[in-house]
Amino acid sequence: MSLDARLQQLWYDRPGAALPLLPLSWLFGCIVSLRRWAFRVGLLRSTKLSKPVIVVGNLTVGGTGKTPVVIWLVNTLAAQGHTVGVITRGYGGKAKSWPQQVKPGSDPNLLGDEAVLIAQETHCLVFAGPNRVAAAEQAIAAGADVIISDDGLQHYRLQRDLELVVVDASRLFGNGHLLPAGPLREPLQRLETANMVLFNQRVERQPPPLPIPHAAFRIGLTKLRSLHSGEPRPLDSLRGQQVHVVTGIGNPLAFLQALRTMEVRMDARLLRDHAELTVDDIEFGDALPVLMTEKDAVKCRRFAGARHWAVGAEVIFNEADEARLQQCLQQCLVKH
Repeated sequence: MSLDARLQQLWYDRPGAALPLLPLSWLFGCIVSLRRWAFRVGLLRSTKLSKPVIVVGNLTVGGTGKTPVVIWLVNTLAAQGHTVGVITRGYGGKAKSWPQQVKPGSDPNLLGDEAVLIAQETHCLVFAGPNRVAAAEQAIAAGADVIISDDGLQHYRLQRDLELVVVDASRLFGNGHLLPAGPLREPLQRLETANMVLFNQRVERQPPPLPIPHAAFRIGLTKLRSLHSGEPRPLDSLRGQQVHVVTGIGNPLAFLQALRTMEVRMDARLLRDHAELTVDDIEFGDALPVLMTEKDAVKCRRFAGARHWAVGAEVIFNEADEARLQQCLQQCLVKH
């Protein structure tokens, strides 16, 4: 079992096993609180930009559905006439200098898989780099009139006008402890200062009571896309078949559960989040179809064959929750 898998089990399935790590969590909590206090009183400098900044982040380590929400927001705001700039860490990228503009055809090994995926799915201005202030300034110089930060809830150097926190409604906050005893990057009280919580509702479950506005969404699978030819195929074309699945995302079980609705028989090869895929990772020595997420697909499009398929996905809100989020967005943009 990988280290990632062991930690996930510790945080979500065996809460009592985390007790020996609690002293480290208390130390981590002190550091987090001191750092935030230093920004609040001005000991550490933060920057206010000339354009509105929307941060989409999470409190927990691992996948919550944050990047699909960013893509939905970009496409929604672009449809309303905005020129959107997305800034992202470029996690896993090996570029020698930052920030860099990310294009749909950029190398994910240099600039990060999530950055390339966002550029591919939105064709908006995307800039990657650890310094989000510098990345945002470049996006504004390129013409962006609103900035969306993919992650960055804890990146307090960049002031923000709106904070959206994405939460996996199935797993919530695990055992409720801070790293490393639990999955939390900040204490749960941090939710009270955000503008809205967005629950990724993979299963029907009543969200916990919260003191701030919240909305629910689900991620629905759309279609298959050949990595070799770009040919689209309906999901139903594989119903009842045996397939292979390869994935290196933060919460692979969510993807596997969604695939089960297709009624396919599958065996899965689970890699660590942001893993750099190789030919060996996507080969199984037979002629069966190999499925992966779009995030995984951007990393192996150069060497994928006719049997390799990306599974498309989209964020779906019900009418009331979408209206609530749209109102929140408009209030932010008008206020700025």
